[in-house]
Amino acid sequence: MTTTFGILDYVIFIAYAVLILGVGLWVSRDKKGHEKNAEDYFLASKSLPWWAIGTSLIAANISAEQFIGMSGSGFALGLAIASYEWMAAITLIIVGKYFLPIFIEKGLYTIPEFVEKRFSTNLKTILAVFWIALYVFVNLASVLYLGSLALETIMGVPMMYGVIGLALFAAAYSLYGGLSAVAWTDVIQVIFLVLGGLVTTYLALNTVSGGEGVLAGISKVYEAAPERFAMILDESNPEYNNLPGIGVLVGGLWVANFYYWGFNQYIIQRTLAAKSLKESQKGILLAAGLKLIIPVIVVVPGIAAWVMVNDPEIMARLGEAGLKNLPSLDQADKAYPWLLQFLPTGMKGIAFAALTAAIVSSLASMLNSTSTIFTMDIYKQYINKNASDKATVNMGRISAGVALIIACIMAPLLGGIDQAFQFIQEYTGIVSPGILAVFILGLFWKKTTNKAAIIGALVSIPIALAFKATSMPWMDQMGLTAVLTMVVIIITSLIQHKGKDDEKAIEITKELFKTSPLFNIGAFAIMLILVALYSMFWN
Repeated sequence: MTTTFGILDYVIFIAYAVLILGVGLWVSRDKKGHEKNAEDYFLASKSLPWWAIGTSLIAANISAEQFIGMSGSGFALGLAIASYEWMAAITLIIVGKYFLPIFIEKGLYTIPEFVEKRFSTNLKTILAVFWIALYVFVNLASVLYLGSLALETIMGVPMMYGVIGLALFAAAYSLYGGLSAVAWTDVIQVIFLVLGGLVTTYLALNTVSGGEGVLAGISKVYEAAPERFAMILDESNPEYNNLPGIGVLVGGLWVANFYYWGFNQYIIQRTLAAKSLKESQKGILLAAGLKLIIPVIVVVPGIAAWVMVNDPEIMARLGEAGLKNLPSLDQADKAYPWLLQFLPTGMKGIAFAALTAAIVSSLASMLNSTSTIFTMDIYKQYINKNASDKATVNMGRISAGVALIIACIMAPLLGGIDQAFQFIQEYTGIVSPGILAVFILGLFWKKTTNKAAIIGALVSIPIALAFKATSMPWMDQMGLTAVLTMVVIIITSLIQHKGKDDEKAIEITKELFKTSPLFNIGAFAIMLILVALYSMFWN
């Protein structure tokens, strides 16, 4: 299915592309008499304000998976999929209050660098190599694949052209400018992302109501499909294994969230680039607030599409156009592209720009973080310890370019979209519980030893694989793997040090975790909203 674009749509999309490239290159320019150093390139000169951090966090996070995949999940199972977004809001607040103060106080460039300061260079190198492989072969490749698949579905752009086009677009400003170009263009990307998403949501709800507006549309959607507004699924639901009822709130989704938002280089890097800790925490708070509205632009359209498809009166109004490539429960990911074809001229261009913004901003963030880890943790550690700033920045650009080329070769090999999602979920779900256990105990338990951390990280993989052989929901598997790995680390540490604190233990004080009144009030407000949302849509 392809969507017909008018001249105005093309004009809007081209204007968006020129704006992103122009701003990216403009903020990347070297000031007179100053050549980029490592801090400029990898941490944006530690000058990012809170609003740039908050918007950049969301732009790095939202990609084709959300627009296509989450709309599809909204179509197939409903609002329950929003737990990924709403629980991320709480996770961000915890990361801002308890993780960030330690990372910023240590003056980190990369997450593996924290591992070296807390444990050892050997463990840092192991994790650095793992993360580089994960970003190149899983994250970059899958975003390129899913992004180009979305372009192929909506616009009819051949897969390989889509992969190359998206890669060149992201590289055009991010390779030269580094994190500064990525973060500042992300502010614009998020505006397009939210605007385009809201346009699609408005259209879907207005269509459901027969032109009577959004509120009437919401009312009709809720009346037609109340079961799709249940946040907590019961065991009879066919999607229970993916979202296991109350286990979503108390189980492994916390593992995925803390691993992603707390210890993921391409997410945490922009918080390390803040002017100050307080500025960084304000940025985290903004991102948490934005997370509350993401389901409105990526999940609600999918639910509305389900109502439209199953309402004969609405389908009669849509006529022949509505019958083209109808989404169904076994092809739910067609829901978002199907909706786009009904947008009026001009609005299609905005929605397409939003989708492209989501894809390109994630690519640029992953590229920058891959090059940061390789350059700071591998190149400067083992290849050129005395590298000048110029050599370091050049290596950052070269390594990002190589990573992008490899990802472009890998992307078309991922097969179908379902396989791509499974590829991401299974690969990260096996290793993330062990890594999370190492970081949590390394941060907050002084007796954790380097040997215990290495043993725990290695043992977590066979534990995860053993659970994979069971019928237990994968979220529960992740939660139990993380708990058992922590038990292994604790027992090994106690045997090794006989209850003494590790010499590299982090000193924790109450002052370290003090947050501003603004942060406290904002965090409390977000938690109240979440309690209200879950109470309203419990089942």
